Amino acid sequence: MSPFEVGMLICFGASWPFSLWKLLKTKQCGGVSLRFYALIFVGYLFGLIHKFYFNWDLVVWLYLLNAGLVLWAMILIIKYRLRDRRMSQTCMSEK
Repeated sequence: MSPFEVGMLICFGASWPFSLWKLLKTKQCGGVSLRFYALIFVGYLFGLIHKFYFNWDLVVWLYLLNAGLVLWAMILIIKYRLRDRRMSQTCMSEK
């Protein structure tokens, strides 16, 4: 287990709760890139695959936690965007 890998995952992981809190509080995802979150999520999946096949250690739990937080954010982004589309379609049909 590398202390640098642990540090990286802790630093990245510390940012996701703030991002989730903002999404939950504002229920707005303007300026948030779903592609960015998907790319980060895939990166965590690759890290997990590496850990499972080549270097199993307790850092796996940090990868899982971070991947779960990013997945949760992606779900919220999709949910809010679908809601916004439905609302805009409703507004357009009322005109």
